[in-house]
Amino acid sequence: MALITTGNAFIRDLEKIGALGVYVPLEGGFEGRYRRRLRAAGYVILHITAKGLGDVAAYLTGVHGVRPPHLGKKSTGSGAAVGYVYYVPPVVSYQLEQLSPKSKGLVLWLIEGYTLSDEEVEFLATLPSLEPRVKVVIERGGDRAFRWTPLQKTLLAS
Repeated sequence: MALITTGNAFIRDLEKIGALGVYVPLEGGFEGRYRRRLRAAGYVILHITAKGLGDVAAYLTGVHGVRPPHLGKKSTGSGAAVGYVYYVPPVVSYQLEQLSPKSKGLVLWLIEGYTLSDEEVEFLATLPSLEPRVKVVIERGGDRAFRWTPLQKTLLAS
């Protein structure tokens, strides 16, 4: 890999395919360079971890309920004493509403993507076809050099 990379091939492939699975060196650093190149190209990056997402489709595209730990506080009333449910707006839809008109779109960058099931990865691979302004990059594992492949092909490998 070149010492200084422009990231143009990565950006072209992301725009053409829509969802990429990346393999990054375990010592880190390379993914930050590619995120910086994406920001310079006009994309907004949403960098989140795949661990603890729960229902990926509901978390990213639908209003979903969360129940924070009650820390000894009980809900009032005759229901189960497990705490209140708070409803959170969909993450991707909310970010798309906040995009500036000059922005090319939103890149959803998920780290620790090896924890996702095949169904969740399949949903994330089809997300750019459902919402064309969204691109998906999932870190699927480690490698000696930064490389990427279409996300659908990473399903066959796992």
